[in-house]
Amino acid sequence: MDLPRIWDLVQVFAPLSLVSFGGGQSVFSEMQRQMVDVHHWMSNAEYVDLFAISRAAPGPGTLIAALLGWKLAGWAGAIASILALYVPSSVLAYAAGLWWRHHRGSPMLTIVQNALMPVAVGLIFAGALSLIEASHAGWLQLLTTAITCLVVVRRLMSPYLLMLIAALLYGVLGAAGGLSPGG
Repeated sequence: MDLPRIWDLVQVFAPLSLVSFGGGQSVFSEMQRQMVDVHHWMSNAEYVDLFAISRAAPGPGTLIAALLGWKLAGWAGAIASILALYVPSSVLAYAAGLWWRHHRGSPMLTIVQNALMPVAVGLIFAGALSLIEASHAGWLQLLTTAITCLVVVRRLMSPYLLMLIAALLYGVLGAAGGLSPGG
């Protein structure tokens, strides 16, 4: 068991846990920065691959922490990473819930809630942007992302139908040789 590496993982994931306003997706950007740029534990491509696996698997997207921990320190790393990502925020959420209940109806409650909303949106946007940059998305992928966002927000069709259409389109373009990496 690589205790120094496990401790390093805890030191990365525990602080991220405490700033994950808006859910786990709000810390993907910083997670990527820590793994790739700060600690040089993996390349952007490796991070994006693990991110894709975590999103395809059932369960919360923050299971990427388990994959990152496992890649860096085996099963002990996976368990330490998950605990470091979930326990601090769970304790904080429990304490905030107690405070929230105690101050129900207080104007301070509304102020805190309104102040945290833009923080959550900004962190989620930063996470999405870092993944787009790390995956070296080309114009076709960016256009697909923009159209997908528009269709989902406007509820123009089922997201499952949208995924099927995108998969078929990319399949046809790939088979015809019209789809190059990053473009």
